[in-house]
Amino acid sequence: MTQTDYKVEGRQFRTKSDYARALHDKQIMDRLRKETDLQDRQQLEKLKRDLQSGKYKFFTLLEQDFMDEVEEYILDASGKSKKKMDAYVQQELKRQEKRRKFTIAACSLVAAVCIGYLGIYSYFGKKSDDTYDNLSQMMENQQSFTGTPATPVPTAQYTLDEPQAPKEVLEKYKNLLNNYEALIGWVKIDDTNIDYPVMQTADNEYYLTHNIDQQYDRNGSIFMDKDCDVLKPSMNLILYGHHMRSGRMFAGLEKYEKKSYWEKHPYIQFDTIYEEAQWEIMYVFRSKVYSQEEIVFKYYQFIDANGEQEFISNMQEMAALSLYDTGVTAEYGDQLLTLSTCDYEENNGRFVIVAKKVAKE
Repeated sequence: MTQTDYKVEGRQFRTKSDYARALHDKQIMDRLRKETDLQDRQQLEKLKRDLQSGKYKFFTLLEQDFMDEVEEYILDASGKSKKKMDAYVQQELKRQEKRRKFTIAACSLVAAVCIGYLGIYSYFGKKSDDTYDNLSQMMENQQSFTGTPATPVPTAQYTLDEPQAPKEVLEKYKNLLNNYEALIGWVKIDDTNIDYPVMQTADNEYYLTHNIDQQYDRNGSIFMDKDCDVLKPSMNLILYGHHMRSGRMFAGLEKYEKKSYWEKHPYIQFDTIYEEAQWEIMYVFRSKVYSQEEIVFKYYQFIDANGEQEFISNMQEMAALSLYDTGVTAEYGDQLLTLSTCDYEENNGRFVIVAKKVAKE
């Protein structure tokens, strides 16, 4: 089977196992489409609640696509209902000459719905922000966790090729790690919203649609590539996060599009649970997720280099892509950090920042 065969619901999957999971998800989606009256708003709203509660087990991003599809059907059903209502109201208004009063009432209703929607969105957004603020305070103050223990999460991915001596977890992360087993570190960039725990599991898709409490959340979480190893450690640690239009998660990375912003913010703070570290930014560039057949530099596959020559080649590729010259370079043996988020300038686009570990000032 060729790479082009690994396509389901318009999405391309890179491996046979990912393709198999996608087929599983499609079967669930097809069954739910068949069982649901897609013009019945009540049925659609119930389906949306079931999806958000995790009633149906999905394994790929098709879950998010299906959620978007259901929401579009809800909007469409609402629109059809509104058109029928408008026709009825206009007929009644002509007979009763109450057009002005109805218009005022209708506008008030729309305003109330909009305000309600914004209120709900703001509530959950604030709730998420409060969670991260509490975690940050807990870390800084080394407080004990008093909330509800997290539900089970996919196995934490600490890749070990061979037995190694255990490392001591930093004191400030011990309480958090007791309650969030998938915690692998914390990333922060000054003057941005980026101040988040970093998770890692054996499934790179899990935290695209789940928060750190394992609840469905379209914001997802910041997470490290499953193939990176903080114990060995890997030459390049890659962190992923959504580019949310609300400014959450890794949306703040786009500020580095301007060299003037980098000049004032040249460092990233990223700790693993074992070590505090500061990272100096070297490259800022745009890229994309390529098909398996395309022979091109794929930054997301650079986790370790097979020797100095391959390392130098990768550095040259990133330097050529960089939007501007920072004057910062790396040598073979340096440890790198890559931050990756979506870029809306092209399909499957990515905005990427690469930094190297330096001594803390």
